[in-house]
Amino acid sequence: MKDVLTAPFMVEMIRTTTNMYAHGWDERNGGNISLLLDEAEVKEYLETDRVLRTYETGFSAPSLAGKYFLVTGTGKYFKNVQYAPDVNLGILRITEDGEHADLLWGYTDGGKFTSEFPAHMMSHVERLKVDPDNRVVMHCHPGNLLAMTYVHSLDEIAFTRTLWQMCTECIVVFPDGVNVLPWMLCGTNEIGIATAEKMRTARLVVWSQHGIYGAGKDLDETFGLIETAEKAAEIYMKIAHLPLVNTITDEQMHLLEERFNVKAREGYLN
Repeated sequence: MKDVLTAPFMVEMIRTTTNMYAHGWDERNGGNISLLLDEAEVKEYLETDRVLRTYETGFSAPSLAGKYFLVTGTGKYFKNVQYAPDVNLGILRITEDGEHADLLWGYTDGGKFTSEFPAHMMSHVERLKVDPDNRVVMHCHPGNLLAMTYVHSLDEIAFTRTLWQMCTECIVVFPDGVNVLPWMLCGTNEIGIATAEKMRTARLVVWSQHGIYGAGKDLDETFGLIETAEKAAEIYMKIAHLPLVNTITDEQMHLLEERFNVKAREGYLN
């Protein structure tokens, strides 16, 4: 067996969590990531019939039965992942009933998956229906997006249009826009269900006064989605109190659609 710490998916997860902490998105034990793994790749590094522990997941996702995930642990600090990945990360396989998860590697201190695991799995279910190549669900607390939910309308069209108008690249990077939830109690199936429903139409879901959920094909893409939205929110927070003299017009955004072969979400542009 190869050393699992050398696996490309492990190296990239460690790099990503370290980078997210450095960006200030994941203070203390804030934030979590789940990465859908390829079974054949996992078998290069682990004996998949060797189960360390089995957990109840608190939800039912039969469509994920037999799928493998690399998941950050509950109560873990992203800043520590690079130093002790086997403590802060775990590789899990969803059981055939879709209601339990077998631990195959990690959480060596006796821990378990993030408390947001149900929300992640529900989002994976919905994103896989939209895009079978979706492999990542990422949650973090970017300061400017969080701040924006205190001073901006939470209407999804208005929120999306504001972000699109802040940076030329925004409509190109997330033409599907940004969905928004009002404040809800985190760590519950209720917020997981609501997030998954929003994931049907957009890869970014803002949790008001809390943070954001992002989904994508790989860790780089998902990180980039959040990074782009956060940069736009930063610009907005710098200028929101000032008179607006210039903006990116709808006509200009239509030009961006044509130039980069993207299509803005229906009804979001004039």
